[in-house]
Amino acid sequence: MIQMHTPLTKDKVEQLSCGDQVLLTGTVYTSRDAGHKRMIEQLKNNQPLPFPIENSILYYVGPAPAREGEVIGSAGPTTSYRMDEFTPTLLDLGLTGMIGKGDRNQEVIDSMIKNKAIYFGAVGGAAALLANCIKESKIIAYEDLGPEALRELYVEDFPVTVVIDSKGNNLYKKARKQYML
Repeated sequence: MIQMHTPLTKDKVEQLSCGDQVLLTGTVYTSRDAGHKRMIEQLKNNQPLPFPIENSILYYVGPAPAREGEVIGSAGPTTSYRMDEFTPTLLDLGLTGMIGKGDRNQEVIDSMIKNKAIYFGAVGGAAALLANCIKESKIIAYEDLGPEALRELYVEDFPVTVVIDSKGNNLYKKARKQYML
């Protein structure tokens, strides 16, 4: 396991390879498709984004409401391809990491290579366990979107796997080839 702290600089990104297991600690932002659409609209209207995007990580999640005494409810990853149409724009602005589940399209992968960014996979179906790694959560924008509001999270030892590295190596493709033998 590789211990890594945010911010996720390009130097850190370049040290990671497809298949590496990482424990993330630090600030991570959340968004899903509705939040991504709003961010792109803000950019088109020459408005700043609600968080500093350079060297940041976006976690594709719409957490469940927190129970009394808890920071957040279940917080498992959502399918990432729904964000693909918005992702290259955010990568061009300095986003260096994304956390989700499922594969990405070639346009996103090409943009990741160009911008030295990385895509982490989080285990779907382990939402309650992942929530235990989230120590702080606050809504920073789009509260009207409910679970899809943008949040700033502070995570400790949040387990992820490098699915697509900054060179375009893809664990999904690599694993399929390995088991096709």
